[in-house]
Formats: sequence, structure tokens, C-alpha cells
Amino acid sequence: MAEISRNNTGLSGEYFVAAELYRRGWSVGLTIGNAKAVDLFAEKNERTIAIQVKAIYKRKNIGWPIMKEKVRDNCYYIFVNLNADKMEIPDYYICTSTEARDKVKQYSTRGIIDLSTLNNDNFKNNWGKLLK
Repeated sequence: MAEISRNNTGLSGEYFVAAELYRRGWSVGLTIGNAKAVDLFAEKNERTIAIQVKAIYKRKNIGWPIMKEKVRDNCYYIFVNLNADKMEIPDYYICTSTEARDKVKQYSTRGIIDLSTLNNDNFKNNWGKLLK
């Protein structure tokens, strides 16, 4: 199976997250482009939240590249494993900005959030976290 480009992986993740939010009763606004600060805005019950989406193509990718200093305050982070290599439905890991920042393993020139650190009930498919 041919791999999709990095840009398509990111857009795929954003669309999957938007679809999940719509399915759960949220109104969603997508921001399109490469130089944006936030990927999605979602509104439900008169509450609006900002969401940053990070996507990987397959589990073998281990995690999501992200620099600790780039994690925005007051923003939710949804990390998506597209599972495209297995043709399975995506996995979603929902974090607050504080949780995302705490999970970054920072190196001198790069950072990563390892999938294994999010693979529990506090993060995996915890869509209710967005309502708090």
C-alpha cells in the first residue's frame, strides 16, 4: 500500500476528528492551510473550544512529532492514529494542553509524544474530556 503524503495525513486526521465531533453533536469549523494556529473550532451548548489535531499514518510511526514550546495553552489536542496500514478505523487520543505538554519527550532539536504514553482510558477515545 502506498503511503500518503504528510500533508494528506494531517488533513485526513482533521477531517476524521471533525466527523467524530459532528457525530457527537458539536458544530465544527475547520481552518484550512499550513500556517494556522488552530486546526478546528468546535461549539456545543454555548461553549467553544480550540482543537489542534496531530495525525500519524500507522502505529509503526510510534508517535507524533511536536515541540514542547509549540503546545498552545487553552487548546485541546487530539492525536490520531489513522491505522491506514491495517485499514481499520482511526484511534483518537484526547489531551488538554497541559497533558499534551507533559507528555512531550523533548530533545534538543525535536520532540515527540509516544503513542504508548497515551494508550489508556484517560486519553483513548475520551471525548467527554472536551465537555469539562
